[in-house]
Amino acid sequence: MGKGRIVCAGIAVIIGFGGNIGVSYGEDGTLLVDDQVPQVFAQVQQNIADLGAEPARFVVDTHWHWDHALANADFGKAGATIVAHENVRPRLIAGGIVMGTETAPAAPEALPVITFSDGLTFHLNGDVLDVIHTGGGHTDGDAIVRWRNANVVHMGDLFMHDQGWPFPDVDSGGNIDNLLASLEQAIAMMDDQTIVIPGHGQLATRADVVAFHDVVKSATDRIKALRADGKTLSEIIAAKPVSGMMDTSQAFVSDEMFVGLVWVSLEMSALGAN
Repeated sequence: MGKGRIVCAGIAVIIGFGGNIGVSYGEDGTLLVDDQVPQVFAQVQQNIADLGAEPARFVVDTHWHWDHALANADFGKAGATIVAHENVRPRLIAGGIVMGTETAPAAPEALPVITFSDGLTFHLNGDVLDVIHTGGGHTDGDAIVRWRNANVVHMGDLFMHDQGWPFPDVDSGGNIDNLLASLEQAIAMMDDQTIVIPGHGQLATRADVVAFHDVVKSATDRIKALRADGKTLSEIIAAKPVSGMMDTSQAFVSDEMFVGLVWVSLEMSALGAN
């Protein structure tokens, strides 16, 4: 894990073992966006101190997955207030398996004590931080965080930079159409000077998010067209409709897995419509 990287005055990012941690720090205290895992808790605490910042006063979870929120208990015990979308709390309570890793039901101190439906706002460290639920897509509890004045947006895992395909976690309420809609809402909040903190990967720009959205939408449209023609999932996978569209060398999600996740998203949406 590297040291905290300063994004601009009062904002940093910690890129390490799990999802990228956004840091707002200053005279009003420290707010973290995500907190990674217990194994790196001490290192994250040191990174925060190295910035000249106080220990975390707030932790905002962008979603419930272990690589973004498993250190909640450590930060909760240390005095931080956990904040998340209302769907995050029951998923943490239940626990589950994500990408082959099982998460036990969360301890009480790991649970969000402030939850929201559409969003909430922090007035902190000379900026206004909007925490926004755009409708999800990666899970049903995704939140993005926008620093209005600094023009910085933390995307959680709705956007992973140079990490291959997105992961619509259908077992956690994820859905490819919701993910695309969330990306579109986020893009509308950005301009060419916006600094984007992805869920994983290096800092990015609006153009990077647009490019990611466009490839994912084109791939999804190809899969939808084959499904509409009556092709089965096996037939669509065999046709390799998304081959070569995304660099998967550093990917969490392979071409085949992405096709399957899109298929399940479409099946679940169709069932919900009936």
